[in-house]
Amino acid sequence: MDYLKSALPSQIISERGSNLVVINPGSANIRIGLASQDTPFNIPHCIARHTKKTEGNVIDQMLNSHVVPEQHKEREKAYNTIASLLKIPFLDEEAPSNSIPRKMGRVDGHNPHTIRKNLPFTWTNLYEEAIDSSVSLETSSQGENGESSDPKEGEDSKDINASERKFKEFICGDEALRISPTEPYCICRPIRRGHLNISQHYSMQQVLDDMHTIWDWILIEKLHIPRNERNMYSAVLVMPETFDNREIKEIITLVLRELCFGSAVVHQEGIAAVFGNGLSTACVVNIGAQVTSLICIEDGGALPSTGKTLPFGGEDITRGLLWTQRHHQTWPQIRTDVFRKPIDLLMLNQLKETYCEIKEEELDAVAVVHSYEDKGPPVSHKIRLTALNVPPMGLFYPKLLVPDVYPPPPRTWFHDYEDMLEDTWHIDFSRRSDMSDTFYPNVNGGLPMWESYPIFSAKPKKEEKVGLAEAITNCILSTGRIDIQRKLFCSIQLTGGVALTRGLVAAVEERVLQAIPPNEAIDTVEVLQSRTNPTFVSWKGGVILGVLDLGRDAWISREDWIHNGIHVGSSKKYKDSYYLQAQAMCYMNS
Repeated sequence: MDYLKSALPSQIISERGSNLVVINPGSANIRIGLASQDTPFNIPHCIARHTKKTEGNVIDQMLNSHVVPEQHKEREKAYNTIASLLKIPFLDEEAPSNSIPRKMGRVDGHNPHTIRKNLPFTWTNLYEEAIDSSVSLETSSQGENGESSDPKEGEDSKDINASERKFKEFICGDEALRISPTEPYCICRPIRRGHLNISQHYSMQQVLDDMHTIWDWILIEKLHIPRNERNMYSAVLVMPETFDNREIKEIITLVLRELCFGSAVVHQEGIAAVFGNGLSTACVVNIGAQVTSLICIEDGGALPSTGKTLPFGGEDITRGLLWTQRHHQTWPQIRTDVFRKPIDLLMLNQLKETYCEIKEEELDAVAVVHSYEDKGPPVSHKIRLTALNVPPMGLFYPKLLVPDVYPPPPRTWFHDYEDMLEDTWHIDFSRRSDMSDTFYPNVNGGLPMWESYPIFSAKPKKEEKVGLAEAITNCILSTGRIDIQRKLFCSIQLTGGVALTRGLVAAVEERVLQAIPPNEAIDTVEVLQSRTNPTFVSWKGGVILGVLDLGRDAWISREDWIHNGIHVGSSKKYKDSYYLQAQAMCYMNS
């Protein structure tokens, strides 16, 4: 303890962080890196496996993008409500005195944005490198022998050698999203909407196998940590609040048993976020790609009763952007499908991050979009995007986003795992005789330690169908104490990639203030400026907590987890919260 007080943060990270891997998994992306790194790798949390099917790659093993007519009406009504607030035309209104059709676009001094270069994506190479190089050498030698180098004949030669090519068994991350739907690959996301993506078509074993393959690939290819050296590394798991105890237990087993880390510790994402910004108390609002989670942190400890989950995030805003353009007839006649062509989702995310912001009055921009047809090269289209301030306002009016594109899986699909998404906090997880040891370490018949684990002891919060401002207000008011309420309303922390949206901070402050009931003695709302990139702040907090907490009783060793289970020794994990918070401030200021 005395050493930590006197040593420089850079010195402690250098000594302790080189063998510490911090993992912050999300529905769409996983942030992972060594504690000694400044920023983590931010990698799409998906995998594409080679299949014998001749066509179509199915996302999440269950596609259902059907939107019922009632949802369409609610969406249009939400759009018009937002349009009225932002003082822009309604859906059925034409732009006044505009002789140039919107879909043609124009570049002139009246355009609020200059065209920003959105580079097209390229299709992923699906073949093993060694085979590829031999094919290219063979093709080039044919050219040297005087044979025609006509592209069509080149394609013929590729067809001749196609049988000699070998498809990659699996492809992870960004490359998996850039595979054509016509290729023999099936894309899966192990996590969807803040939970393990278990369904009738995607079993628990497959989900965990895919997650193991993705994480193992990252450790080898990105962090260069081979399997035979993992026992010398420790893992810090920064887990989202949406996960339940059973899911957390399976991931700890994955990290310690399958990935062979020497030890691991679990930290709650909300707590890591406040430490990542050098705080001790805040209302953490994490706007992820598919869910938004809220929780209040006081003096370095979570207040479980305040936790809330909203079933929408950044990808829903992206889909809202496409819907808005199609309703205004500005989108070109191209086959854009964010469900069957993930590469289209990548393009739309890029457009959203570049052009969308929250501000009053019309917000248009001339932009270049791309169409990706089958396996052909991308085609560029210059268009005028319109109503770019509407999609991010869907955070406050969620009916605009229509988030329920995937139906919830029926409980009967879980069979032996029926407790996965149920309220399981008061159930003894005794291992059944027909269940594999892979999922249940031997702990003398059960896992009673999960009932008393201090961070995850509360029941999971049900999703709420309210807007962001109401959710923040309800979250803070649920603390029930005026002193902490006033402090939290002035300490709102936005995290996640969506927190980078221009104008969002002012919109949150204004709308939360409006959402506070008049009988509450609150007259000030403030969103704190993030000291680091909001996308990585929870990961950074995991680094700080992992380094400062190293060696304490919260760590789980591989041997203890596999053979004996573990028993939590203290009733309060952050018994020295103020000390840790002061250390975190030192880290952020260094």
